[in-house]
Amino acid sequence: MGRKKALFVEEPVAGYESQIIEWKEMWRDEYLKWICGFANAQGGRLIIGKNDKGCVVGLTDSKKLLVDIPNKIRDILGIVADVNLQQEDGKEYLEIIVNPYPSPVNYRGEYHYRTGSTKQELKGHALDAFLLKKYGLHWDGVPDPHLAITNFDDHIFRLFVKKGLKCGRLDGSAESDTNDQLLVNLKLIDGSFYKRAAGLLFSEDPETVVVGAYVKIGFFRTDSDLLYQDEIKGNLFSQVDRTVDLLTTKYMKAYIRYEGIQRIDELFAPKEALREAVTNAIVHKNYASGNPIQISVYEDKVIIWNAATISDELPIERLLGKHPSIPPNPLLAAAFFRAGYIESWGRGIDKIKNECKNAGAFEPDIRYDFGGVQVTFTGEIPVTGEVLSEMSQKMSQKMSQKMSQKMSQKILLAINENKNITRAELSQIVNVTSRTIARNLKKLQEQNLIRRIGPDNGGHWEVIKKTDE
Repeated sequence: MGRKKALFVEEPVAGYESQIIEWKEMWRDEYLKWICGFANAQGGRLIIGKNDKGCVVGLTDSKKLLVDIPNKIRDILGIVADVNLQQEDGKEYLEIIVNPYPSPVNYRGEYHYRTGSTKQELKGHALDAFLLKKYGLHWDGVPDPHLAITNFDDHIFRLFVKKGLKCGRLDGSAESDTNDQLLVNLKLIDGSFYKRAAGLLFSEDPETVVVGAYVKIGFFRTDSDLLYQDEIKGNLFSQVDRTVDLLTTKYMKAYIRYEGIQRIDELFAPKEALREAVTNAIVHKNYASGNPIQISVYEDKVIIWNAATISDELPIERLLGKHPSIPPNPLLAAAFFRAGYIESWGRGIDKIKNECKNAGAFEPDIRYDFGGVQVTFTGEIPVTGEVLSEMSQKMSQKMSQKMSQKMSQKILLAINENKNITRAELSQIVNVTSRTIARNLKKLQEQNLIRRIGPDNGGHWEVIKKTDE
């Protein structure tokens, strides 16, 4: 029986290296790393005997390489790849066809991965995520030997049940379930260990599970001018509720409009759209990153960023349209679904857009940036109704203050030139009524800018030289 035909059949784009094609002029043993990268990703073809423009340069030792390369792939990488001798314009080259492997492949303990037209060595969080994915696991489903029942808060379990019953996604028997029974039903126990998701959901301090499991929110006048900030900690359910409350009461300004005689306070981003965005950030965050969710609030925009890894199955372009629900943290998503916080059909982004559309607000900008998903709500500050009135009032106050300052300067100058000047003469010089002059004289006296010398009748005003201030 002959060797099974290679599964990799996709043709590369002519003239370009890509995620599935790499050209090398001659063989070096280090190119086993590229084969490792193809095996760990979508598979690919390594061509030996072509330059970086895809032109055949030929090989002088192709017959020897036909024996050496398959043996080295087998002995060092532990996989099998097709190595084929090809000819073009009388010149020989080798085509190494690598299929994607379901289990992780390493080169001398190093894990390499093909992405775009480059090869990367996986380390740290990226390696952890890769290995978990290859073994069919997720970060939130890993057992944590440090978690014990004492880490959990009974109040959070009861709150979860109450919310689940209210939305109809838990049945009545949940009221009598013990905390451990609830964890078993949510698949949050593995043997004698609790999974990471259990600590995030039902601990009052999720940072006992992982650093950075909180929300950071700040109000900025400009990108570099932070006015004030808060950190929202606690179990993940409460983080959603408290973050949305802070956003809509402390951080975002509600603008006022009227429908008839009814006053309506309105945010430029609807509350339900904000809630959905915050919930998605908390549920789908890459907790292995150690970074908190960061929310930057400005006068006219809100930016919500969470560390995230976009999967090959669901790139950001597909996330913005109709897509299946493939949550990176399925255990967290399942618990939030049972508590009524999210749907289970991948409709989160659609819901955000529809809430904005129904409210007449701008559709948010959603992009993959800075190693995470960033959702930006923007809005124009309205200048109608009571807002316009408030602006006019402020402008009027500023104008009044400027006029008052000019009047005071004229009065001080007149008194300085003629200390015996009368109120009537001041009234003519400044061109205001005698009563207004009297009011301004009293104010200047209270500010210690002038003082009265002698009695009201027969005395005079004097400008105080404030050399002692």
